Amino acid sequence: MEHLLDVKDILVQFRMRDIALTAVNKVSFSVDKGERLGLVGESGAGKSVTGFSIINQISKPGFIASGSVMFEGQDLAQMSDKELRTIRGNRISMIFQDPMMTLNPVLTIGQQMIETVLAHSKVSKKEAEKIALDKLRKVYIPSPEKRLKQYPHEFSGGMRQRIVIAIALLTDPALIIADEPTTALDVTIQAEIMDLLLELCEKDNMGLILITHDLGVVSQVTEKIAVMYAGRIVELGSTDTVCATPTHPYTQGLIAALPDGAKGDRLNQIRGSMPSLTNIPKGCAFNNRCDYCKDICFEVVPELELKKSGVMAACHVVE
Repeated sequence: MEHLLDVKDILVQFRMRDIALTAVNKVSFSVDKGERLGLVGESGAGKSVTGFSIINQISKPGFIASGSVMFEGQDLAQMSDKELRTIRGNRISMIFQDPMMTLNPVLTIGQQMIETVLAHSKVSKKEAEKIALDKLRKVYIPSPEKRLKQYPHEFSGGMRQRIVIAIALLTDPALIIADEPTTALDVTIQAEIMDLLLELCEKDNMGLILITHDLGVVSQVTEKIAVMYAGRIVELGSTDTVCATPTHPYTQGLIAALPDGAKGDRLNQIRGSMPSLTNIPKGCAFNNRCDYCKDICFEVVPELELKKSGVMAACHVVE
């Protein structure tokens, strides 16, 4: 069966003077209709660049050097900007970390939503308003008729994020890419937003790619996890398996660093930091932070392969 989205060996580089720095290195994964995938890793892992590569929207000096992004039978990596306009914001919608990146402060919510509908659909302004009201109700915005006439600053952070989700739903997309959608919100509101995304995906059979550094959030919402480190996927498998029995040493470190609620206990952390694009170690990029590395880890890049645990992992040490 054909996947909704099938990313194969995508390579994203950034030209810096005479060299090309690799931000996403031969990344592959798939998402089926209604499936929820979490892209997880620390800042600088390449998660967001991977997300933008899906919709072929890498800002210069970045570019997709090779690989394919098959979506509904079309390779988005080979499409022109004009062709991509029928996909971006239509069949694939994106939700950003900061709602104010999406919302125009000088236009009412209604103006922004109606304009979006009219840009993608051949409907009247009255019909566009009906669609906007329907989506606001879908994300549980109270008094939607009143809210359409209000400006972004008149809403709380959580309500603004709900509106951004409503805008993402306006064209009934097949896939939503959510890039750190709850980072700027408090914990209670975070949970509400994640519950809402889960509900919407299940109701409408939408695919979801959730980009986040928070494994705790991913474990509640997604079915599949891709853990990224220094531009590569180092572990890929079902959420339940990866969270219960992490295979790659980096994933083990991320899980161990999650707070367990015991008051006064010292938080675990992975020593060192993510390498910069200009200083990726030879061999396994995680070798200078790993407690288990062998000589081969400093020489040969490990391939992502099936391990005894049942997940895919890029590690020389784990069988």
